[in-house]
Amino acid sequence: MEYQIGVISWDGIGPEIVAEAKKVLDQIGEKYGHVFHYKEILMGGCSIDATGEPLTEEAVAAAKASDAVLMGSIGGNTSTSPWYRLPPEKRPEAGLLKLRKSLNLFANLRPAYLYEELKGACPLREDIIGAGFDMMIMRELTGGLYFGERRTEEKDGVVTATDTLTYNENEIRRIAKRGFEIAMKRRKKVTSVDKANVLDSSRLWRRVVEETAKEYPEVSYEHMLVDNCAMQLVKDPKQFDVILTENMFGDILSDEASMVTGSIGMLSSASLNDTKFGLYEPSGGSAPDIAGKGIANPIATILSAAMMLRYTFDLDKEADAVENAVKRVLAEGYRTVDILPQESAGTKDAQTIVQVGTKQMGDLIAARV
Repeated sequence: MEYQIGVISWDGIGPEIVAEAKKVLDQIGEKYGHVFHYKEILMGGCSIDATGEPLTEEAVAAAKASDAVLMGSIGGNTSTSPWYRLPPEKRPEAGLLKLRKSLNLFANLRPAYLYEELKGACPLREDIIGAGFDMMIMRELTGGLYFGERRTEEKDGVVTATDTLTYNENEIRRIAKRGFEIAMKRRKKVTSVDKANVLDSSRLWRRVVEETAKEYPEVSYEHMLVDNCAMQLVKDPKQFDVILTENMFGDILSDEASMVTGSIGMLSSASLNDTKFGLYEPSGGSAPDIAGKGIANPIATILSAAMMLRYTFDLDKEADAVENAVKRVLAEGYRTVDILPQESAGTKDAQTIVQVGTKQMGDLIAARV
């Protein structure tokens, strides 16, 4: 089979980590008889430099013409980059918001899984980690505070900023259905996260989730306030199966979940619409401080490519091959700097750990596909 993949590499460490994901995909193609065609698409800072816009209509059209989009990272140092002296609608992240909206990518899937081999990189105590954890954070991606009306104005001589948080029942219902459907393929538990003790939008969220739950009697569900969920993620992460939540809460909680897996460099993600189309990207940022140094962890991007194989192309066997290759490399003791054991010095285990860079990690995983 032949597949057309739009590729958004830049900014920061993006080109380095995307190159390794493409390397692994090409190895999959060679082994299983597929051909992956890549088309570069400009978005973010590189698009601003080239066109003056974070995302052009031509770039949106190119993404829509692809079977899926693989992305590295966008943006730069917010305190020093000239991109962040531009108006908000002209900054790199505005391109990503526009792309999500243009492609109707309303469902964001972020798995957080603790590999047995990375327990030493997890900041939580061993008695909390236990046998590990495996959760899926299902984040609504095209509504809420990030897409609401916003303005900054002067009122009675005082500068005032306003951001509007809006959800309608249809937006909530479609992400809730996707969350329960994912739970049916996992351990059949949904934790719906909101702030219903304060926000009207959360009270509507809770009501629609309860209505949706009736369609999935095999799935148990619970409601949890977002502040409690943030605490529970570090107190007892293994209690979670599918966390279903709105845009901003999901943004924050998924980054927290990534760190209890050992590193944000391990967290893949998929953003899906109503069809098989998806945008696949690591959950970390552009990390401009390490760009070009060859030390960035490409595993999240490689695992995002595996999600693309599974969710868009229906290539489960090939996705399994990538995920198993990652597990094998970790079991053999190879680590990028961000996932080195926190207290390995002087221990017996330290002798088995081999630190590698971005390219070497990609080579190792590709070789084990």
